[in-house]
Amino acid sequence: MTRVAGIDCGTNSIRLLVADCDPATGELVELDRRMTIVRLGQGVDRTGRLAPEALERTFAACREYAAVIKELGAERVRFVATSASRDAENRDDFVRGVVEILGVEPEVISGDQEAEFSFTGATKELTAHEHLERPFLVVDIGGGSTEFVVGDDHVRAARSVDVGCVRMTERHLVVDGVVTDPPTEEQIAAVRADIEAALDLASETVPLAGARTLVGLAGSVTTIAGIALGLPEYRSSEIHHSRISYEQVRAITERMLTATHDERAAIPVMHPGRVDVIGAGALVLLAIMERTGAQEVVVSEHDILDGIAWSVAGATV
Repeated sequence: MTRVAGIDCGTNSIRLLVADCDPATGELVELDRRMTIVRLGQGVDRTGRLAPEALERTFAACREYAAVIKELGAERVRFVATSASRDAENRDDFVRGVVEILGVEPEVISGDQEAEFSFTGATKELTAHEHLERPFLVVDIGGGSTEFVVGDDHVRAARSVDVGCVRMTERHLVVDGVVTDPPTEEQIAAVRADIEAALDLASETVPLAGARTLVGLAGSVTTIAGIALGLPEYRSSEIHHSRISYEQVRAITERMLTATHDERAAIPVMHPGRVDVIGAGALVLLAIMERTGAQEVVVSEHDILDGIAWSVAGATV
């Protein structure tokens, strides 16, 4: 076993996984997994820069994570940064701050690399489930981008497109700096149009309709699963590998888009940082299911973060 730490810094959240990994057996023993909503991508789509307050929220989370990594004694650490820091003009400020706090340089990976990690993390366990038909289509709906990967034991095709719950909310559902509550039909139509255009792009590379099992990752999908399951609180063990039908996703999407902020915030499984962006995230998942004809989505709590950990464990020192 090798004790490793993986950090995934996305547009909306930053997450840490410390685990013991054995590449020979495929066993991963989780020691600590945590997530902090930092909204690193706040305003990036509009300004092209990371906001000072967003950087400070992110660095505060990094300091917390550094203490956990030190306490648990991880031998190797890998920090992967995704969409927001790819797009920002002042990404050097972000890199410098992370190095000072954690001692490792964040790797601003491409969308294709992001997709590879997501696929590995999501499917390493699922390959043992013979009742799940292959190939898998793994969709990782993030804050700024969505990754599509088709494969069985290995990746066949991957594509990242610039639609995510934060990007779509800021682009179409905000007026004069305030999220419309609830959004208008015109706003929803504009989000749908962007998503459909992105699906057209993704389908040029990834055979979306050829997949047999849809696997959904990240906070928008797991939140929808928690709502569908009627959980009184967020329970990762019950959400992981749950199977949510198309009809449930459609009904929840409609509910999220017609509810008020307070009504969404009152949902037991809803993280406070996801209240204003869950409607757009649900729309992305719904559009994917409609485009692929998927009648259900298999929800995975294991995603890019687990893929990052596996990449560290399997890497040459």
